[in-house]
Amino acid sequence: MRLWPRRRGSSLDLLVVGLGNPGREYERNRHNVGAMVVDELARRHGGSWRSKFSGRIAEVRLDGHKLALLKPETYMNESGRSAGAAASFFKVAPDAVLVVHDESDLELGRLQLRLGGGLAGHNGLRSIAQHLKTQEFLRLRVGVGRPERGDPRPLADWVLANFEAHEDAQGLVARAADAVETLDAEGVERAQIEVNRR
Repeated sequence: MRLWPRRRGSSLDLLVVGLGNPGREYERNRHNVGAMVVDELARRHGGSWRSKFSGRIAEVRLDGHKLALLKPETYMNESGRSAGAAASFFKVAPDAVLVVHDESDLELGRLQLRLGGGLAGHNGLRSIAQHLKTQEFLRLRVGVGRPERGDPRPLADWVLANFEAHEDAQGLVARAADAVETLDAEGVERAQIEVNRR
């Protein structure tokens, strides 16, 4: 059973915001995993991208539910400008906004779905909280891990580097896209049980 029937006045069931930085040089970065996930969802469900809300947006249907997929093109620390404009246009409440983002505090491959919570120093989340005027939005945290012992790179350089071949970015992105589909089909609480235990 879905836990959020579409609210009166909203034309969407869920707004999915995939965080990343615009530009080809960032495309395969760990920091761009959120954008990779919405790309995968658009590919699976026949979404076509167009420019709007200082980003790229694609509208798709999953089992009769209407989702908008958004990739802000504002750079990470201004993501809220794009997400806030889209949420306002579609009249979606913050708890029907799902932000998909990289999380270095989770080991590589772990996924965690939650409603609300802290911002963990993530500039994209901070910007979205400012523009939505609340932290009570959905997040899908995609674990990208940290540099291994002996790796001298600072964390910022680690997340702005491309995934390495052995990290199976494609498999991680596919599992995160599966988690978004589970959330849409089953609602937050049941999806959390399924996604967070993996």
